[in-house]
Amino acid sequence: MPEKLHITALEEHVVLPVLLDAWKRAGVPQIPQLGYGDEPLAQRLRDVGDRRLADMDDQGVDVAVLSLATPGVQNLAAADAVSVAREANDTLAEAVRAHPQRFQALAVIPTPSPEAAAAELERAVTQLGLRGAMLYGRTGDKPADAPEFDDLYATAERLRVPLHFHPQTPVQAVQEAYYSGLPHGVGPMLATAGLGWYYDLGVQYLRMIFSGVFDRHPDLQVIAGHWGEVVLFYLDHIGILQNAAKLQRPLADYFRQNFWVAGSGTVSERYLRWTAEVVGTDRMLYSTDYPYTFGTRPGGFPFLDTSGGVARSFLEQAPFTQEEKAAIGSGNWEKLTGHIAAATNSTNVDSRAADDR
Repeated sequence: MPEKLHITALEEHVVLPVLLDAWKRAGVPQIPQLGYGDEPLAQRLRDVGDRRLADMDDQGVDVAVLSLATPGVQNLAAADAVSVAREANDTLAEAVRAHPQRFQALAVIPTPSPEAAAAELERAVTQLGLRGAMLYGRTGDKPADAPEFDDLYATAERLRVPLHFHPQTPVQAVQEAYYSGLPHGVGPMLATAGLGWYYDLGVQYLRMIFSGVFDRHPDLQVIAGHWGEVVLFYLDHIGILQNAAKLQRPLADYFRQNFWVAGSGTVSERYLRWTAEVVGTDRMLYSTDYPYTFGTRPGGFPFLDTSGGVARSFLEQAPFTQEEKAAIGSGNWEKLTGHIAAATNSTNVDSRAADDR
């Protein structure tokens, strides 16, 4: 029998008390999807202990890479973003230390203060051992390719850590123009988890490419969830812009050399096979988008529920070799971030040796 797959799941969301307080002060809606209240979804978002571990076992996930729910601190005032990010990263590191075999984490980055953003990434990786960072596309109205974020991208490139981008709600003008006037409840959902999130972030990726972010930082590594945020399905068409943008490489090459792609809990074999064809299984990672795709089968809809062992069975039954499945499950992630774990373990050994002396 083949060896059991080891599954490390990215994009596993948490909401911490410091973030709930900051969002409340900023006027963010206090809804279960952001961790407020006593509904099961909100409770799962706030849990970094026994309940989450039990749900991971139910899914068949070995390791969860924790990250803040969208939009993190990116829509806070600069001063609040810096202090909240620092406290949140300390708390995430504590959660990892409490369950080092089950948890890893991506750092919170205060992009409203670009200078502090680069410094906090450095601290989170080199001092706390976090495996990279989670970003959320825009910072307020500033796109991800704004020049003030170049230091952050240079720092990630130097540290050799990935930046995982997660969508956030489109700006208000886009919501009103494209998603208003629909039947009750449909517009807001279509603007976010239905479709709008993915278009919004896919455009951010293309802006980063066309404005030269990856030409200035050719070794920068970005993780795209939701099977590439729509863009992968249109690369053959969008590529017509590469000459106008004076790109140094064909458009598709950026996705095969600077991007890693995960499915974010959308268990669709069609998307899986398309992603493998476009970027290759050696650029694919795994994620479940917990808890947003845990026990969620409205009307029996089959593609957005990773509970009941589906997270594991979806990968085990994928049309790939065992070696490819193992790479997607955790091997590619270790190749991408394993040096952080090695450096952290070395530091801990040196620290214990110093204490013994």
